[in-house]
Amino acid sequence: MKKKVLAVLLTAAMVMSMAACGGGGEPAEEATTETTEDAAAEDDAAAEEDTTEAADTADGDITIGVLLKPESNEYWASMKAGIEEWAAGQEGVTVDILCAESEDNIIGQLEQLENMISKDYDAICAAPLSASNLVEGVIAACEAGIPVVNVDEAIDAAAVQEGGGNMVGMYTTDNVLVGQKAAEYIMGLGLTKVAIIEGTAGNVTSNDRTKGATDYINENGGEVVASQPGDWDRLTSIDVATNIMQANPDVEAFYCANDTMALGVYEAVVNAGKQDSVIVVGTDAVQNAKESVKNGEMSATVGQDNVGIGVACCELAVQAVKDGWTADPSAEMPIYYIDSFLVTQENADEYLN
Repeated sequence: MKKKVLAVLLTAAMVMSMAACGGGGEPAEEATTETTEDAAAEDDAAAEEDTTEAADTADGDITIGVLLKPESNEYWASMKAGIEEWAAGQEGVTVDILCAESEDNIIGQLEQLENMISKDYDAICAAPLSASNLVEGVIAACEAGIPVVNVDEAIDAAAVQEGGGNMVGMYTTDNVLVGQKAAEYIMGLGLTKVAIIEGTAGNVTSNDRTKGATDYINENGGEVVASQPGDWDRLTSIDVATNIMQANPDVEAFYCANDTMALGVYEAVVNAGKQDSVIVVGTDAVQNAKESVKNGEMSATVGQDNVGIGVACCELAVQAVKDGWTADPSAEMPIYYIDSFLVTQENADEYLN
C-alpha cells in the first residue's frame, strides 16, 4: 500500500514539475513578444522624430555667413549695408557679415573664413582679397558640407576644383567691359594719351579692368603711357599719379580701377595744377565719387550695382541650402553678370542717393 501511495506521489510530482516548466515557457514567450512590440514602437517613434527634425531644419532659419573686403572701401561698406537691409526683410534667413581688416590682410581673411566654417553656417558668401587667399578655406567648407557663393571678386575656381571642391556660383560685373566702357568714354572726348592706375598687382578684378581699358585704347589709336598699381589706396595713388605726370607731361587722362584711387589721383592732378587739362575716370560709382563727378571734379565713374550683386549672392546661397546643394568638382561653376553703368556730370543726379 505504501509503495502504491509513493508511486502516486512521485507521478504527481513529475506532472507538477512538467506543468511548472510549461508554465515558465509561456510567460517567457509573452515577454519576448512584448519586447518586439516595444522595439517596433520605439523605432516608429525614432523615425517620426527624425522626420520632425528634418522638417524643423527645413522650416527653421537659414544662417548665411558673408565675408567681404574691407569696410573702409565705400564700395564694400555700401554692399554690406544693402545686404543687411535685405536680410532684415527676409523671414527665416539670418545673415552675419564680416569684412577683412585691410586689403593686405590676406591670412587674416582666410582665418575669418575658417572661423565661419567652425560656426557651421548653412552657407557662406565670400569676396576674396586675392584669387588664391581663400581657396584653402573654400575647400574646407566643401568638406564640411557648406555651400560657398563667390561674391564679385573672383576666387580661383580651378584651384578649388583641383582640391576636390566647387562653388555654387558667382555674381559679378564683367570687369573687362567696365574697363572698356571707361576707355570708350575717354577716347570719345578725343583724348588719346592715357595712364591707368591699377589695383593690387595680380588682382583678378584689376587685371580685367586694366585689360579692357588697355585693349580698347590700343585698338582705337590711343596710347597707354603708363599702367601702375595704386593698391586700391588713395594715398598710394596720389604718389603714383604724381610720378606718372612728372614722367609723362603730355598725359591727358587717368583711368583708375576703383574710385578710392580715382579720388586720390584727382587730388594729385589738382596739386599739379592740371585739373583743366587732365581728366580722371574712376570705377564703382561710390557716393563720394558721384558727388565729385557732379561737382565737375572727376570726369566720370563706371558704376556697378554692388548692392544688387551682394543680395543676388545671398539669394543664391539660400536657394543652394534649400536645394541641398553639394560640391561637384567636375561641374563648371556658373557666373552671372550684372551690368555696369556710366556716371557723368550730366546724369549724376540720377545715381546720387
